[in-house]
Amino acid sequence: MTFANQTDFTQLPTFPVVQRPPTTPTDDTIELFGLYVVSQPTQVVIDRLLTPGRRSRVAFFNAHCGNVMAGDADYADALMTADEVLPDGIGVELSARMTGSSLTENLNGTDFTPALLKRAAAQGLSVFLLGARPGVAEDAADRLCLDIPGLRVVGTRDGYDGMADEVATIRAVNLARPDILLVAAGVPMQDLWIARNAHRLHPRICLGVGALFDFLAGRVRRAPAWVRGARCEWVWRLASEPRRMARRYLIGNLAFLTRAARAAFARQDKSDAVARVMDILLAGAALMLLSPFALFVAAAIRLDSKGPVFFRQTRVGKDGQHFSMLKFRSMYLDAEARRAELLATSDREGVCFKSRTDPRITKLGRVLRRYSIDELPQIWNILRGDMSIVGPRPALPSEVAAYPERALERLVCKPGLTGIWQVSGRAEIGFDKMIDMDIAYVRSRSVLLNIILITMTFRAVLGGRGAY
Repeated sequence: MTFANQTDFTQLPTFPVVQRPPTTPTDDTIELFGLYVVSQPTQVVIDRLLTPGRRSRVAFFNAHCGNVMAGDADYADALMTADEVLPDGIGVELSARMTGSSLTENLNGTDFTPALLKRAAAQGLSVFLLGARPGVAEDAADRLCLDIPGLRVVGTRDGYDGMADEVATIRAVNLARPDILLVAAGVPMQDLWIARNAHRLHPRICLGVGALFDFLAGRVRRAPAWVRGARCEWVWRLASEPRRMARRYLIGNLAFLTRAARAAFARQDKSDAVARVMDILLAGAALMLLSPFALFVAAAIRLDSKGPVFFRQTRVGKDGQHFSMLKFRSMYLDAEARRAELLATSDREGVCFKSRTDPRITKLGRVLRRYSIDELPQIWNILRGDMSIVGPRPALPSEVAAYPERALERLVCKPGLTGIWQVSGRAEIGFDKMIDMDIAYVRSRSVLLNIILITMTFRAVLGGRGAY
């Protein structure tokens, strides 16, 4: 694209420099490291960005961004003064949990940006692609035009020679008159560039999009939809780009979460903070290390029997709060409907049902239960803050409704993935003795006790005693 005989750039109107204060908190944001990160569904955010007459400087924020921000004051300022900071990645989601908040939606850039452009195309708006290696922006534009009928791409420019002359780059963008400018130059360069030139750029929306052009152009293989939906796209990308992604996702997320844990520790009661930090770090590491194995188990479940990979069930947590507990599905689809007719066959005394010959369990399910593999998805419940690594097992609402008064004391703390009952024989222990164990734990819990129980759990899992 050439601009010969065009109006001189110095004659083009520019927006006045406006010294904006850092983004301020609203009902639809949560605070993380001094940033007010958007906590709204995709379509709500898109509606806001496309409001007629509105101009927005938008940045995505993930664990890598947080790590860079910690050592780059200019980049931190660029994020703090952005009009919208969008959460992108599990690290940000888990950090929000540490503050006692939760994100409405994780706005992954590779999904959010095409959704934004689809709505923009329906409104007749146009887009300019700026950045990436030579040829990548053009290929990405071709892909977008194929995927989004009616999308008007009014220009592309690479991020190497194409961005070397800042004045010429801005001139090219403004003369193309796009409504949306996507800048793919990596963190922190893209956001610093947008922030530095925001007053001279005419597009309504200026958005830093990282490696999006590489994904669209096929330079980086993107995970299929079912992997992205399972929140484990990073595993797919780790396999595709092992060196870069190991540093970015494994080391980067752990460093970011450690920083978030320290911040959470400073705000909370020390004993609770230590337990929560231990939960986050151990569960986060387990999630990353065990994800490849979890994908294998998920595939095996799909092959073994009809139905979803995960089983969700309402359980009772701390102070009687209900939450949705995750497990790998180990039963047939009609298991819940058949539970009532099997209550009389329970092997356990008391209100908790357990049957060694339960006909609802699949063949693979018996193996998963034998080695407690079906419990692995509860790592996510721990990261969310519904559960802890150590604590009483979460009970069903129907079981809690039948509890004697003394048993309610086990609800004083968060339920756990493991605990005294779990390492002492599990289903072989009767209800009354289980309650005694849980109450003893509640009254004497400590970090040292938790470490001892976690260590004993490995032996219990390998032995499989009481697991069925």
